[in-house]
Amino acid sequence: MKRIAVIHLDDVMYDEVVHFLGQELEIYHRGCNGDVEQARALIAEQDGKVDAIGLEGLPSQLHLGSVHRSHEVGATLPGAASQTPVVDGGGIRPGLERWAVILADRAQPGIFAEKRVLMTPGLNHSGLVQALARHTRAIHYADPIVYFGMPDVPLVGARSTLEQAAMPTLEQLKDAPFRRLMPLPGSPGHVRAAEPFQKADVIAGDIGAIRRYAPDRLAHKTVVVEWAEQADVDDLRRRGVSIIVTLMPSLDPGDNLGRWSAATVEAVLVALRRDPNQPLSEDTYLDLMADIQWTPGIRYLQPEEAGINRFSFVIHPLNISFIHKHPIFRWTKYLPDDLVEEVSAYMPAMYVSRIVGGVSETTGQRIEGHLITLGATPRMMLKHDAAFTYRQLNAAARMAERKNARIMGLGAFTSVVGDAGITVAHEADIAITSGNSLTVAMTLEAAKQAVKQMGVTDLTQGKVMIVGATGAIASVCSRLVAQAIKNVVLVSIEPEKLLELKRVIQEETPGAEVTIATRAGDLISDCDLVITATSAFGQRVIDITKCKPGAVICDVARPPDINPAEAALRPDVLVIESGEVIIPGDVDFGYDIGLPPKTSYACLAETACLAMDGRFEDYTLGRNITMERVKEIYKMSLKHGFKLAPLRSFGHYISPADLAARRTLADQYRNDPALFAGVRAEAQRKLQDIPIMAKGVKQSGSFDKRWLTVGALGAAVGAAVLGLVGRLRR
Repeated sequence: MKRIAVIHLDDVMYDEVVHFLGQELEIYHRGCNGDVEQARALIAEQDGKVDAIGLEGLPSQLHLGSVHRSHEVGATLPGAASQTPVVDGGGIRPGLERWAVILADRAQPGIFAEKRVLMTPGLNHSGLVQALARHTRAIHYADPIVYFGMPDVPLVGARSTLEQAAMPTLEQLKDAPFRRLMPLPGSPGHVRAAEPFQKADVIAGDIGAIRRYAPDRLAHKTVVVEWAEQADVDDLRRRGVSIIVTLMPSLDPGDNLGRWSAATVEAVLVALRRDPNQPLSEDTYLDLMADIQWTPGIRYLQPEEAGINRFSFVIHPLNISFIHKHPIFRWTKYLPDDLVEEVSAYMPAMYVSRIVGGVSETTGQRIEGHLITLGATPRMMLKHDAAFTYRQLNAAARMAERKNARIMGLGAFTSVVGDAGITVAHEADIAITSGNSLTVAMTLEAAKQAVKQMGVTDLTQGKVMIVGATGAIASVCSRLVAQAIKNVVLVSIEPEKLLELKRVIQEETPGAEVTIATRAGDLISDCDLVITATSAFGQRVIDITKCKPGAVICDVARPPDINPAEAALRPDVLVIESGEVIIPGDVDFGYDIGLPPKTSYACLAETACLAMDGRFEDYTLGRNITMERVKEIYKMSLKHGFKLAPLRSFGHYISPADLAARRTLADQYRNDPALFAGVRAEAQRKLQDIPIMAKGVKQSGSFDKRWLTVGALGAAVGAAVLGLVGRLRR
C-alpha cells in the first residue's frame, strides 16, 4: 500500500484510505496551524516513511498571469525532506484545471459561456484562467481586493493591464505569510467591496478566499474551486449560490464532491509513478493524468434551480407602435416615427424578462426561458443587409449563454431574415432554431379547425391558396396541404422558385392539382382557405373583397399581411392569426408579448418544447424546412402537453356567436348571388379608401435627418435606462 502525507495550513489531523487508479492508498493529514517551523518538523517527521508529501496551502512558487517568482519561505520547505519527494500541487494544477473546465463544459454545456468571471484570487490559477478564457472574454481579478483590501481599485481585466500589475503584486506577496496567500474561511479583518462579486456570474479561485471575502449573499452565482468540503458546500448553499464546481479528481469512487486538493492529488500521482526514480516532469504527470477517468463535481445547491432546462427567445417590435407603448420609450411618440424607427434599429440587444412555470405533463421536466429583444422593426431589418441583423443576434446569443440557456429561438422576422438562422447558428456557440417547424404544424392545425368551424365538412374537396408560397414557412405548408387537399394555388413573386415548388409537390403527391401565379388576383375567388405568409411591405397582399363566401384566411406573417380595416369589409370571411400555442404549466412570460396569458407564438413554443425534451441542437434552420421535422416537433409538442390555443382574430378570441354570424352571412351570399355581387361591389368601393399597405406600413416618406442626432442621443439614454431596469429585474 502506498502512503502519502499531506501537510495542511490549518490544524487538521486525520487519516484515510482511498482507492485511486486501481490502487489502495493511505493518506495522513496533518496541520501546521500556519506555523512554518511546525510545517518543517512535520515534513522531516514523514521523510522516508511515506512515498510522497503534499503541501496544501504552502506554495513554493507564485504565478499570476505569465509572471512568476518563488515564495521566499515556501521555496525552502521541500528541502526539509532528504528522501521523500515534496510537492505543492503546482506541477499538476494548471493541466488538471484546463482539463476539468473542458470536462465540466461537456457535462453541462454552456456552464461557462459568456459569463462574467471574477478570479478570487487569480494567484496560482493560470490553467483555470486559460481554460475559462476559451468560453468568455469577461475575466477579472479580485487579487487587489483579496490581498490588499483596496475596494476602490479597478479590477484587473485586460491582459496588458494584468501583466503590468502582476510583478508588483508578486513582489508584495513574495514573503507574505501563508495565511495571507491562502486565506481560510472566517471573518476578515475588514469587509471587502461587495460590488465586484455581485457583478460576476462565476466566482472562481480558492474556497477559503471566497468564503472569507465574498459578501454574505451570492444568489444565482456559480462558484468554481479546486476542492471543497461539505462545510464549504453548506455555507455556499446558505449564501444562495446556485452551482458549485470542484475541479480536482475524486480519490474515492463513492465521493462526487471533490474534496481533495491539487497538492494531495499530485502527491498521490508521485507515489504511483511506475519508476520511483522517474523525474517529476510535465511528461511524467501527463502520462499519469492520462489514466484518470473523472468528471468534475457539479452540484446544484438550490433545489428550485436544479433540473431546469433553459432556453432563450428573441423578439423585436413588429412596428413603431410597439416602441411607443414600451414604458421606457413612451417619450418617443413626440418624435417623428421614421426617426424613432431608424434609430431604434441600432440599439443593442436588451434583456426583457424571465419565462417561468413551464413543465411537461408527461415527464415533469421544468423549463425556464429568457426573452431578449432587438430594436429593429421588420422594415428596418429589410432596409439593412442581413449582416446587420446577424451581429445583433450574435450579441443576443452571448446574452442567452450568460443566462445558461442552451438553445435560442428566433422570433418573428429574425427567423426569416437572411438565411433563416444558418449563419447565426454557425457563429453562435448556443443551439439555434427558427421555430418555423412548429409554426407550420400549428398553422395547419389552426386552419383546419377554422375551416371546420365555418361549416366546411370536407376540405379535401376544396381549394387552398398559399400566398408567399416559396418562403421558408409557406413552402412546406404548400407541400403538406397538397398531400391532404390536392387542389392548391401557389402565389409568389419568385416565378422560378414557384416552378421548382410545383415540380416537388407533383413528385411527392401524384395527382395533386397545382396552379401557380405571381399574384393572387381573381384566383382567390375559388379558394376555401387562404394561407398568407409574406414579407411584403407597403402593398396589398390580397384583395379580401374577392374571397368566396365563408372563406378562411390564416395570416401567418408577423407583422400580419391583412389589417382590420380590410377584414371588416367582408364580415362573412374569417381571418385568423397563425396557430398560437398554450405551453404546459403555469407559465408567466414576465412581459406582455401581445398574447393572452400562458399563450405563446408557435416559434417560441418550439424553442420551449425542444428545451423540455432536452433537444439542445440546431433544429429548424434555413428555408428548406423538412416535413419530417414538422411532424416530429408536432408529436413532441403533444407528448409534453402543448396545445393549440383558441382561435383569435386581430387580438380577440373568436366566439361561437361570431362564428354563427359569419356562417349565416356566408349562407345568405351563397344562396343569393345578386346580393353577394352587391356586397362585393360595395366592399371594393370602400377598399379604395383604405391606404395600400401591408403589415400596417404605408410607403415611407422622408424625414429631416437632423433629427438623427437627437434620436441617437435619446436612444442611447433609453438603452442605458432599459439596461438598468433589466439588471434590477434580475
